[in-house]
Amino acid sequence: MKRLTAAAGALVLLGALMVSQAPAADAVPSEPTNLALTATATASSVELDRADFQPSMAIDGNPNTRFSSGYQDNAWFQVRLQTPSVVDHVVIAWPNACAKAYRLQVSTDGATWTNAASYTGQDTCARTDTVQLNTAGAVSYIRMQGITRKSVYGYSISEFEVYGVPGRSALALVPQPVSVSRGSGAPFAVTAGTVIVASGSGTAPATQLATVLRRSTGFALPVVASSTASSKITVAVAAGNAPAGHAAEGYTLAATSAGVTIGADTAAGALNGVQTLRQLLPPEIEAPSVRTATWTVPPVTISDYPRFAYRGLEVDVARSFYTVAEVKRLIDHASQFKINRLHLHLSDDQGWRIAMTNPASNPSGIDYTALTRVSGATAVQFDGTAATGSNPGTPGYYTAADYQSIVAYAGQNGMVVVPELDMPGHTGAALHAIPQLNGGGSMPALTAGQTVLPVNTGNTSLGNANPATDEFIGQVLSQLAAMTPGPYLHVGGDEAPTPTAAYVDLVDTETSTATSLGKTPIVWNEASATNLPTGSIIQLWTGNGATASTAVAQRGAKVIMSPASKTYYPQKQDSRQPLGATWACGGPCTLQNAYSWNPATFVSGIGEASVLGVEGAFWGEFIRGADQAEYYSFPRMLATAEVGWTPQAARDQADFLARVSMLGGRMTLEGVNFFPTADVSWQTQIGARVTALSPAAGGSASIDVSVLAPGAAAADLTATVDWGDGTSTPVTLTAARTSDIAAMTLNSAFTATVSHGYATSGSGYVAIVVHRAGSDQVVTRVLH
Repeated sequence: MKRLTAAAGALVLLGALMVSQAPAADAVPSEPTNLALTATATASSVELDRADFQPSMAIDGNPNTRFSSGYQDNAWFQVRLQTPSVVDHVVIAWPNACAKAYRLQVSTDGATWTNAASYTGQDTCARTDTVQLNTAGAVSYIRMQGITRKSVYGYSISEFEVYGVPGRSALALVPQPVSVSRGSGAPFAVTAGTVIVASGSGTAPATQLATVLRRSTGFALPVVASSTASSKITVAVAAGNAPAGHAAEGYTLAATSAGVTIGADTAAGALNGVQTLRQLLPPEIEAPSVRTATWTVPPVTISDYPRFAYRGLEVDVARSFYTVAEVKRLIDHASQFKINRLHLHLSDDQGWRIAMTNPASNPSGIDYTALTRVSGATAVQFDGTAATGSNPGTPGYYTAADYQSIVAYAGQNGMVVVPELDMPGHTGAALHAIPQLNGGGSMPALTAGQTVLPVNTGNTSLGNANPATDEFIGQVLSQLAAMTPGPYLHVGGDEAPTPTAAYVDLVDTETSTATSLGKTPIVWNEASATNLPTGSIIQLWTGNGATASTAVAQRGAKVIMSPASKTYYPQKQDSRQPLGATWACGGPCTLQNAYSWNPATFVSGIGEASVLGVEGAFWGEFIRGADQAEYYSFPRMLATAEVGWTPQAARDQADFLARVSMLGGRMTLEGVNFFPTADVSWQTQIGARVTALSPAAGGSASIDVSVLAPGAAAADLTATVDWGDGTSTPVTLTAARTSDIAAMTLNSAFTATVSHGYATSGSGYVAIVVHRAGSDQVVTRVLH
């Protein structure tokens, strides 16, 4: 079966809202049978009565031969199937003299014909049209009835293919699973009668799945311990369910027409399976309100587990604050791609974001509440009362309850919070709030009349010769550890101006304190040469990694790979972005660049076994709020997710870009404010909600149309509705939010409500056709 690729362009009529893409060669075994190969073809006419233009040439399986009709608009071509069959879809390959408009008709006897679909849209030749029919019963004949030719010549068809089962369109899964085996037969359909059966510790992931599905389907989808229902999704957690050797996060997923089963050893593994199942469902499953769709899951068997245990996202809340709601939004959107660590950069020169209390024993008399009272009110380019630049950050801080709410919500979504208090450098906010920390080698030194460091001072460091410093380090890390159930404390260590001996002593104090608190310390790679406790974690962001490699060899350290050139999101994604740095990549840090690297070979001496994982990071020098954070993080976060999850040998850049192109509509519906990078040929997709469809004479139809076209403007889209009675209506699409690169906003879905009254009976279908200007994408959705 021929497939449409992003560059080829074609008409696509798919009820599941998917534009066909070629999958990886080893992902799909065999195609469904082309029923036309054993059919008989006839036509109303043949161009010039030539032997090499006969109807049989369109069903010979050879794309280099063709049928051509006579020079009239109403010419037809048809096939008679060897055995009557339900027809799922038809593929028509037009080599040059194509149709501007045509109908597909079906018949059981060759005498009485029923219109099954029609097309009026893009007239570019050559092209390939994949037309979804989903006939209600078996038919013997399928006809292309021409309406309007593209040129003075007739209609040329190189291949006319007929399929009784769905085609093997690519699965838009990110990250790519370890093993995917496509099955045969009908898909599983989620219906109003579907139940979700959970066992072991599978109730929480099953409930999360139900919450997502209820929102868009409107179905009850009860989560139960057992059921005799005929339509079931099972989430089973028990020892031995995950792929062997991958109990922590591994899962299996099997979907047939009878149901879907997710198996795992842990709730975390089951949740990973749930996230994959979401992506197997149509994109509209992510809609915020009830939609009309066929909620199907293709027959498939998946065995999956992560390459690396740590797959993180760093959020710089210190330079500019993110509310609890914003952080939870970021958790929602990152966790669906199996990102499982949330690194919160809680302190820096510009602000301190986590509340501390004053302990009973406080020898230096430090007022720890001043950290947030004073430096929770500051931000980058904001001194607590007024802006100090053209793009002031947002002040704020998390109470203990706020922080615990984030930790709990992250846990529900399979993410562990990794809190960071950056020391001994980047401590300007602490030195601004706490007088006792200034002096004893703190940097920069106070000038005459100062009691604290001025707000937003850079190039800062705690003082090694100040007795209050060790007391402070011990107290803030102790309080943070008590609030954090996860195993990590990130203690910073980057870009400190501290003299070497003092720096080593201060970092040793931090890491030994973290270890004494039962936590695994994480440091930036500048701290690799300190006396790290055995088993510490180094986060590598810059340099050649020589000292990190030594720490791996001598101290058993593990490494989180966060090289700026691959994982720093505030870099420009392409030259259209006016903001963003280019230092990390010597130009834009593209999506391809974020994908094309191997963490296990990136640094000499740090191999697969020493890499704990990967982390993408966005910093707050100019980024403000969750919308802007997502605009710079997505879609590159998808690349980081796949780099961290999928085996190196199973990764393919072209295939990844194709899968991302199909996820654009899904992310749009979710409200992910991603950058529509030019690296991707974003697919146009159509959603619809039918509020009335009575095609008999005197009846009416009403449809809420939703078009997903990332990066497009309303003027780029031409839409029409064919009502199946010989009439069509142009559709004016509007969007609540437009795509604006300078403003860092992605357009929302384009919507319209269209209605029609039937003067005569219709054909039982309505077709929505959308053409995106400047591309070869024409998408049609047929509603029966």
